[in-house]
Amino acid sequence: MPVQNYENIDTNTDVTTTRTLLHEVIPLTGTIVSGTYSDLNIKNYSHGMFQSTYDYPYLSSSANHLFDITCGFDEGATVTGSAQTLSASARYNGVQVAKKINMYNQFSQVLLGYTGSNNTVEIFESDLNISDNTAQMTSCYFVTLSRLLMKEQIKKGTFSLTLGTGSHRNAGANYPIMSAYSITLIDASASAGDSGGYKSGLPGGDYGVLYVSGSQYSTTGIAVGNIWYQAGVVVLTSSVFGTGSTGASRQPNQIPTLIVSESMGGSEYTALQTMVTGTITGSCDIVRERIQNISFNNTTEINSKIYFCRVPHNKYNYSSNPTYTSASKIRVKQKASDPPISYITTVGLYNSSNELLAVAKLSEPLRKDPTNEITLRVRLDY
Repeated sequence: MPVQNYENIDTNTDVTTTRTLLHEVIPLTGTIVSGTYSDLNIKNYSHGMFQSTYDYPYLSSSANHLFDITCGFDEGATVTGSAQTLSASARYNGVQVAKKINMYNQFSQVLLGYTGSNNTVEIFESDLNISDNTAQMTSCYFVTLSRLLMKEQIKKGTFSLTLGTGSHRNAGANYPIMSAYSITLIDASASAGDSGGYKSGLPGGDYGVLYVSGSQYSTTGIAVGNIWYQAGVVVLTSSVFGTGSTGASRQPNQIPTLIVSESMGGSEYTALQTMVTGTITGSCDIVRERIQNISFNNTTEINSKIYFCRVPHNKYNYSSNPTYTSASKIRVKQKASDPPISYITTVGLYNSSNELLAVAKLSEPLRKDPTNEITLRVRLDY
């Protein structure tokens, strides 16, 4: 009996496709972001438009990019804060004003797109109703997670960010130190879908709202930003670091607005004031040094094509392997009357020209004889 080398595959009945989503928990602690390597893993650039954070000193070949931080504000809006209102004229006397406006416009253009009326960029809002001109975030911090961490996208409903809200140093009872006070931001409602927690159909993909979940202050449930799942961008309003008054008038349950910024020579500035009067790098330091924890599940999409390779009972019972016979006798037979036996170890997929395209190996040889039929499931992932 001649050896049958090929078996045709029916693309209608023997081939199917599938899509699988794999999720991995990604934890980033504050010790990695600030402190472990004495800021040797923090890269600042000569253009001064953003700051990059690595998991190891960035000059090392072993360093992996974690995320970037920058900030900006809308060109036409008055930047306001509980401690001070900065008019447009005062704002234009600030530092790196054009760059900050450009950064805000760039993120708005990529994530939100343009308005239909006068072709200007949209304004970020801390709700799911973009363009209704409510809950606008005109001054924001932007945290862009690396593709290495988020893969295809961030899994909805898994993002968590814990921020310290105190000062760099203990400036007295009215200004709590940074490590003692914190808020946790989550997107838990996003897992409910369009009806409950995230918005689809924008240029930047799907986004959800970040709410204050855990806090020493009476702010639980307040919306303070967005999380863009496919883009991997976190947008935080500058007021996330302050909703109460400064100085002695601050109530115990209010997030302190006063920030002691070392980059500003130790002077007392709110996060909002530093965003306008300080450099982008200085504002990035304010956010990065207060990150206590970032946690989320990433998503990897695996597309698979599955081939069902069917081995009928009357085929592939012999082998063309030279070791299959010895002195014209089949080695696996005990006597001449025994049925033929073969052992399947490899499956090859060929095109119509009999060119080998893919090879699948079995974990152990599979016995084949005229009394059984076998279906081998071969999966190609890409």
